Amino acid sequence: VKSNLDSGVPQAIQRMGITALNTPTEWLDERNAIYGRRRDRVVGVLRAMGLTVATPRASLYLWARVPEGYTSAGFAERLLEERDVLVSAGGQYGRYGEGYVRLSLTLADDTLDNAIDRMATWQVPAPGTAAS
Repeated sequence: VKSNLDSGVPQAIQRMGITALNTPTEWLDERNAIYGRRRDRVVGVLRAMGLTVATPRASLYLWARVPEGYTSAGFAERLLEERDVLVSAGGQYGRYGEGYVRLSLTLADDTLDNAIDRMATWQVPAPGTAAS
């Protein structure tokens, strides 16, 4: 029945798209700059910790390789226990996520700065050593 009633994108959605395409993008440039600053700060601290992380051109998340000897869940748990920083274990996103942790750039700046400060002073312990 539906295929006989319509066969295209609803007009309301088409009008929203037209409005979006005709809206100035300064706000978007400002938003992108905020996320770019956040990304660069987090990438810097992760690399200083000895983790391998690519710098994405466009993403709200970063994926960092966990150190040798850790699972993604084990590393995430250790970071939470020792630095009160919550990251997502990559293994929960499927087999290709294992060996990585995912960090979000969507936090408020003060919350993100607090987490960055705690991570920056952390010496990543060898796997299997007692938590400090």
